[in-house]
Amino acid sequence: MSEISQSGNRSYSGPEDLKNPDYMPPLAKAVPLGLQHVLAMFAGNVTVPIIIAGAAGIAGGDKIFLIQMAMLVAGLATLLQTIGMGPIGARLPIMQGTSFAFLPVIIPIAASIKGVAALPVIFGATLVGGIFHFFLGTVIGRFRGILPPLVTGLVVATIGLTLLPTGVEYVGGGKLAKFVTKDFGAWYHVFLGSLVIVVILGTKFLAKGIASASAILIGLIVGYLVAIPMDVVNFGTVADAAWFAFPQPLKYGISFEAAAVVGMCLMAIVSAIETVGDISGITKGGAGREATNREISGGTMADGLGTALGGLMGAMPNTSYSQNVGIISLTGVMSRHVVTIGALFLILSAFVPKIGAVVSAMPNAVLGGAAVVMFGMIAGAGLKLLNSVDMNRRNMVIIAVSLSVGLGLKAEPGVVSIFPDWVAMMMTTGLFPVAFLSILLNLLLPKEDH
Repeated sequence: MSEISQSGNRSYSGPEDLKNPDYMPPLAKAVPLGLQHVLAMFAGNVTVPIIIAGAAGIAGGDKIFLIQMAMLVAGLATLLQTIGMGPIGARLPIMQGTSFAFLPVIIPIAASIKGVAALPVIFGATLVGGIFHFFLGTVIGRFRGILPPLVTGLVVATIGLTLLPTGVEYVGGGKLAKFVTKDFGAWYHVFLGSLVIVVILGTKFLAKGIASASAILIGLIVGYLVAIPMDVVNFGTVADAAWFAFPQPLKYGISFEAAAVVGMCLMAIVSAIETVGDISGITKGGAGREATNREISGGTMADGLGTALGGLMGAMPNTSYSQNVGIISLTGVMSRHVVTIGALFLILSAFVPKIGAVVSAMPNAVLGGAAVVMFGMIAGAGLKLLNSVDMNRRNMVIIAVSLSVGLGLKAEPGVVSIFPDWVAMMMTTGLFPVAFLSILLNLLLPKEDH
């Protein structure tokens, strides 16, 4: 049974207490549990800035800075969720990190402008998109009825499916290997990427406990270590990186371009839908209950505020991380304080640029092996949500039309070239048309009688 300490705080010990977000395990257990949350999301969190840096041709200290800020903002955004601030924050064990969902919007910006000149445009759009996302949180509770598992499952699955080609490209060596060094698809790239995939799968299913939960990070480390004697790792930037550095808000300035801002705001709607799915997954998997309107609203507002903070600090948009939802279901520990400890680990890491330099030196092929698995896992998470949907003819039609149009336009973007650039950009993200069509069709098509 639970007891009341002299300080007035509860000391939890029963099975029901594990489902309580206010439960605080002993530090000897809380610290490893918090570190496990960091290990599960760390690779994904730093993958996005590395991919954007590659698309824009950014390297050296600028690339390290993006990685450093990704860690800092992820930690701060996570604290907004776990500790909260007034109505902001779900006060649930939600781990925030840099969002893959916005890559279809950010990569074209980075690729077209090139270099650090692309960063002010990206950060300006991130700031506005985050503010828009925040205000979505104030009203999203009223629209929960239009976001059933049919919609959220399709959105999450599409995120993974649209990103898989990027992961495969990195296994081949990335854009640098394709257009500059001309060794795209070389045996050593494919070998390293394949090795990482094998290690991840072996660790995930043959190991137990924290090793199994950290399979992606272990795969990256093994691939990195094997790549060193193969002479495909450049440690030049590591030696130049400082051991300690303070963050520099607005280091690259900030600017606003209409197409980028509109694209980011529209994608914020998709990100908000994803967040609703994650919050629902946490409360259902960890506590066996539905999320409250306050948790949905507060979590979405914190998501948006974290993204806006990223625009000011020099980071990409943030979102709740789906892989950490799985950890909660696996461990059965709903403690938000455990995730707070993980957030503090991230913040401390952000003040050590050497860490960012070591990560940025990772070969693209190694990163690609992990990306293939991570992006596939995101698609799998979407399919899991769809598993609870009644697969009648109506719902099958909604799935078929939404995926066909969304993924089809992404594969053949020239079909919508007659539209203005910002409209064409949104129509070819894959995500936006899938989300829009699934919501619209779910509202319009009559329900089937059983």
